[in-house]
Amino acid sequence: MCLRNLFRRRVRTSLCVLGVALGIMLIISVGATTRRYIDVIKEMNVFYSGDVVVIPKGSFFVQAFPIGGSLQENTVDKVRRVEGVKTAVPMLFVIGASASGGIVEFVPANISVGIPTGNWSVLVGSAPLKPGGRWPSADSSEKEVVIGGYLAWSYNLTVNSKITIRGHDLRVVGILDASSVLLSRIIIMPLDVAQDIYRYTMLVSMIVAEPWEGVTEEELKDRIEAEILGVMALTGDERNEIVEPMFRDLELWNLGIRIVIFLISMVLVMTVATMNISERRKELATLDAIGAPKSSIIRIIVTETGLIGLFGGIVGILLGAVAALLLASFYASVPVPFMFPSLFVIVPLTMMLVILASTVALSCIAGIIPAVATVRKNIAEVLRSEY
Repeated sequence: MCLRNLFRRRVRTSLCVLGVALGIMLIISVGATTRRYIDVIKEMNVFYSGDVVVIPKGSFFVQAFPIGGSLQENTVDKVRRVEGVKTAVPMLFVIGASASGGIVEFVPANISVGIPTGNWSVLVGSAPLKPGGRWPSADSSEKEVVIGGYLAWSYNLTVNSKITIRGHDLRVVGILDASSVLLSRIIIMPLDVAQDIYRYTMLVSMIVAEPWEGVTEEELKDRIEAEILGVMALTGDERNEIVEPMFRDLELWNLGIRIVIFLISMVLVMTVATMNISERRKELATLDAIGAPKSSIIRIIVTETGLIGLFGGIVGILLGAVAALLLASFYASVPVPFMFPSLFVIVPLTMMLVILASTVALSCIAGIIPAVATVRKNIAEVLRSEY
């Protein structure tokens, strides 16, 4: 009966369902994309855990790599001489490096990293290589690199493929098998090879200092900054503090959008419910006159508005999931087919269910207000005006 009542005015009901669906689509697409962006940055917290990162003073550090500035390579020896330093590993980052010539043309969405041979775990941790791969050798006569899985997939590269970067021929000797967004689009090579290719002679981007057991990150940070001029030493907590304000702003932005759209959807559903009730005053008053409980009239109206929320929520979630995939694909420079298997990572099932339940609940609430107003009207006056 509720469905029949709704579709007496099909155009009106369809437009209301579409309005709710578009609102939910916006919540899903913006919310899921923003949440995924935050998760990608937060997943970088695992890098350099327990270590102190030394970068040039005045540069900006985003979770895993610095932006701006460089250090002289002899700074590594200075860091190693600081009391409490167990190891000091220099790293060179070149973001968005382009490749030219022949086999591959990398988009500005890759990160080249130079690391001294044998110190790969400082960046990748325990991430394995795909079968058949190995790490670059210091004794090799060729320039060797390891690349991320996304780059290998995008450019159809395998172990022993050759690529050309800035006129230098390199051989792919390994492909990382890691889900991390950073590691999936990374090009790792020996430090001297990176310095040669990108012309950063005797320069590094940062130094990862591991403290001896019993030495805290804060103690090591203070010693490094006191003994070496022109550098900043960042502990794990400080690296996280840099981006925390951004996370808070993004979360507030998401919350604000969600509240505004839910309120607009409630007003829309309430308006349609009021119009439907106005056209059915005679029927509702007659039900009341023959003894139908007022609660049953309220249930009918609330069920109708709940169905509007249900239909609008389902359509909106489907549209929002597609929009979120397209947005994530656009901003990550990743083809949609590559992103599709990650649909429930970008838009978690729990997020879909929570938004659907919230939409239905708010639509029911939107129906309660006109329903209560209807049952409080004087039956005699309504029947007199209608008959």
